[in-house]
Amino acid sequence: MNAFTFTTSKSIICESGAASRLGEICAEQGFRSALLITDPGIEKLQLHQTSVQSLESAHISTTLYCDVVADPPESVVLTALDIAKSANVDVIIGFGGGSSMDVAKLIALLAHPTSEQTLADIYGVGNAKGKRLPLIQIPTTAGTGSEVTQVAIVTTGETTKMGAVTPLFLPDIAILDAELTTGLPPHVTAATGVDAMVHAIEAYTSKLRKNPMSDLVAKEGLRLMAGSIRTAVHEGSNKKAREDMLLGAMLAGQAFANAPVAAVHALAYPLGGHFHIPHGLSNSLVLPHVMRFNANEAASLYAELTPIILQDNNLCGTDDDITKQLIDGIEALIKELKLPTTLKEMNVPKDFLPTLANDAMLQQRLLINNPREVTYESALAIYRSAYE
Repeated sequence: MNAFTFTTSKSIICESGAASRLGEICAEQGFRSALLITDPGIEKLQLHQTSVQSLESAHISTTLYCDVVADPPESVVLTALDIAKSANVDVIIGFGGGSSMDVAKLIALLAHPTSEQTLADIYGVGNAKGKRLPLIQIPTTAGTGSEVTQVAIVTTGETTKMGAVTPLFLPDIAILDAELTTGLPPHVTAATGVDAMVHAIEAYTSKLRKNPMSDLVAKEGLRLMAGSIRTAVHEGSNKKAREDMLLGAMLAGQAFANAPVAAVHALAYPLGGHFHIPHGLSNSLVLPHVMRFNANEAASLYAELTPIILQDNNLCGTDDDITKQLIDGIEALIKELKLPTTLKEMNVPKDFLPTLANDAMLQQRLLINNPREVTYESALAIYRSAYE
């Protein structure tokens, strides 16, 4: 067995209704002043209100920052940082999707009283230094897994993004409260759910750091999500389906936090950067086409996942045959969930595909994990396959 390291969040609370006990949880840790970071959608729905009331009931001074946007730019991070410093908070709470949780990670680090680093200083792998403020993450979608990952992504230009990667971003507490996800619209549930499934699939086939622990959580995450995603999309108030999706997405997050994602994400990022296609949907658009490209190298691994994803233990044939059934099944699932299936549907100009391929090749941090080498020519071929 190859040596490996598996890291994750210090404490995970998986309990429907747990967000309404946030004040009690924070008081047990001795916190007195909190900054809760979220987005305008959460604020409009007042989804965070029971958590805020719980904090106030526990006599914890609470400051809100509700202006996080998708793919947050540096200006959002810097504004939140100023607020955290001015309020002299002693705990940071990320409440929402991946963007809110990513901003919370960055603020927890940069707002620590002893921090001398700037946001630009910490981009890259392992560049963050020192200590951070205590950090609590509360996801409201079953998709990103950001509550258990070491990565925060920031938009640094019109179409460019930078990531900071450090174990310091793993929170002290992750709270999985499925009640927060029951109001998600079907299309958001579908896109974020497929995103989480991609995390598990890519972790299981990751070339460099795949390991027994990441395999274990990837498979269990897929089992939970494959069995519940249709119900969660079509019956949004189904509590069991929502619980399974939230736990499954967290397990998938643990998987790819330790066995990194690859070409699906590398090709999805330019779609988000140039056309503002939501991240989960970007992954969904290229997933089957990347899997077909990878099949020659990864068929044996895909075949191991097929009974779990298709929920069928009676498959037969070669690994290649079973892999084909898996890819066909994933395409059928995406259509069943009523997600767009082509780049053309998303108004991506065909003559822009070479630019996307060029940008995808800049994602070498991800591409090195792919089971098959990706060149510019193969990236372009995948985009063309996904076009219509």
